[in-house]
Amino acid sequence: MRIKPKSPREAIQPEPAPGPPPRSRHVRNPVVILINMVISITVLSLLGAGAALYFGKQVFEQAGPLTEDRTVVIASGSGLSGITERLKAQNVIEDTLVDELVFNAGVRFYKNATKLKAGEYAFKAGTSMQDVMTDLVEGNAVTHSVTVPEGWSTAQILERVRSHPVLVGEITKMPEEGALLPETYTFTRGSSRQQIIDQMTEAQSALLSEIWERRSEDLPIASPEELVILASIVEKETAKADERPRVAGVFVNRLNRNMRLQSDPTILYGIHGGEAWLKDRSAIKQSELRKETPYNTYQINGLPPGPIGNPGRAAMEAVANPSRTKDLYFVADGTGGHIFAETYEQHQANVRKWRQVERERREAEKNQPASQSN
Repeated sequence: MRIKPKSPREAIQPEPAPGPPPRSRHVRNPVVILINMVISITVLSLLGAGAALYFGKQVFEQAGPLTEDRTVVIASGSGLSGITERLKAQNVIEDTLVDELVFNAGVRFYKNATKLKAGEYAFKAGTSMQDVMTDLVEGNAVTHSVTVPEGWSTAQILERVRSHPVLVGEITKMPEEGALLPETYTFTRGSSRQQIIDQMTEAQSALLSEIWERRSEDLPIASPEELVILASIVEKETAKADERPRVAGVFVNRLNRNMRLQSDPTILYGIHGGEAWLKDRSAIKQSELRKETPYNTYQINGLPPGPIGNPGRAAMEAVANPSRTKDLYFVADGTGGHIFAETYEQHQANVRKWRQVERERREAEKNQPASQSN
């Protein structure tokens, strides 16, 4: 209620403003103060975490420090910290505490800390931390290979595997002749020599089972092992893929007639074993042809006791399904192939032609140095 002024001067004076309301006793409560402080800290923490996450994401996805492609080997059992140190040492990620923390945090954020794989990795220039993590998780390691030519003996294959610079360890289980599949095998650094031999053995076993199931029913071959034996002979007799079924047909016809196979490569294997193909050898001598060994098919009936090498798929397929001909003989034609014959008389004529080709070649070789000197 307005107070009635006592004078004109007092009438024009403004009324005094009311005082502030009394402070709520709830505000002064320690619990309320604590809650307000917690809320403030939480908000500030969320803002800080968001900023850190945004900054970390940018660093994690941005181009790395590599200026040129580099290969890095991650050892088995390194763990996240060991891998991080290796990447820093190779300049794949910056050697700073911030980048180390970002990489470790990024890997853990994606739940990949225990999924990083050892191996040899080729990182491109500018590879980001995220790409590095993806390669390590997916195991996109550098692959190496070893190629085994068809027809090689087990001794030759073992020598090639032993001499490969990337493979590790020793070969502890020696495979038998004919037990390995000639092929190109890929692997990553750190693979063992025994693993590759085991892979070759398993591949041969699986392929042989498949081919054996698809073989012609009337073959004079009693087992998959005999198929490998004959295929190893076919493999050594011709390098031409289109001739293998016909060469196989010749040997099948001979077996059906109880004729000796008379294959020259079996003579060499009987004398030299798996070392027979480690170096070039001159023409077979008459003394070698008459030498009695378990493998010399000029001296024994039927198949030798084991393979003379490791045949490839094509040779085994040829034996399982040979050409249906009456051929019983074949001889080289001078062009890398062979001439086939049904009778011995035809064969003898073909042999004379081959010997003429050989004589002409020898004459040409004798005259070559003289013509070059002129």
